[in-house]
Amino acid sequence: MNPDEAPRIQTVRELSLSLRGLDDIHALIGAAYDLDGLILTEADLSPEFFDLKTGLAGEAFQKFTNYRLRVALVLPDFAAHGERFAELAHEHSSHPLIRFVHNEEGARAWLNS
Repeated sequence: MNPDEAPRIQTVRELSLSLRGLDDIHALIGAAYDLDGLILTEADLSPEFFDLKTGLAGEAFQKFTNYRLRVALVLPDFAAHGERFAELAHEHSSHPLIRFVHNEEGARAWLNS
């Protein structure tokens, strides 16, 4: 990113995509390749994403990290998806590439930093 330019950040909705299964991970990475940040909301994610036993969240986080894609996940209530998911959100509170935030303003503030 050029220091004189504003970061290029988009929501998954703006890209007309979602994260419903493993195949969607590659589509997201491809669409976000030239972006400085990506915002996913609760509506963009399938129920399987929140069930950590499926491995969808883990696979997505691994790919996002491998491709150095900064991702903010907007979830108003981290605990709404269970204790383990709330723990995952807490563990990412200082992650350099993946953060959980409560609103889109928080997502944009972090991605702009």
